[in-house]
Amino acid sequence: MALVIEGEEKIAAPIGVVWKALNDPAVLKESIPGCESLEMTSPTEMAAKVVLKIGPIKATFTGEVTLKNLKPPHSYTIVGEGKGGIAGFAKGGADVTLTEDGPDATILKYEAKADVGGKIAQLGSRLITSTSKKLAGQFFSTFGEKVGGA
Repeated sequence: MALVIEGEEKIAAPIGVVWKALNDPAVLKESIPGCESLEMTSPTEMAAKVVLKIGPIKATFTGEVTLKNLKPPHSYTIVGEGKGGIAGFAKGGADVTLTEDGPDATILKYEAKADVGGKIAQLGSRLITSTSKKLAGQFFSTFGEKVGGA
């Protein structure tokens, strides 16, 4: 089951600060809903452990996140894949673009694509889509608050 999620967040911080935060595992870990651990394994790769509840299913996903197409400080692609055991799998990526909005503000735009399978996919596309949009929204709003100091 494939999904596309798009959004935009205005962050009250200069573009360089936002870029640095997008590459900081500590900031990302605090921003990702349900993230229990996120560790750099190379300059562009991280290992992650995330616990998510989607409808009646609660699953722990372990996986890897890779940063690609890096164009500092304007854009990158983040790609991840996680396995949740009996619950199934999730994989996907997001193109993230940063645009200056004056000296102290940045517009972060994202277009994410995700694919889920296994028991999770059996929950139905409406539940999966609404949960995915909610999680993406939570990530970017939390990220914006942490980076913008709100």
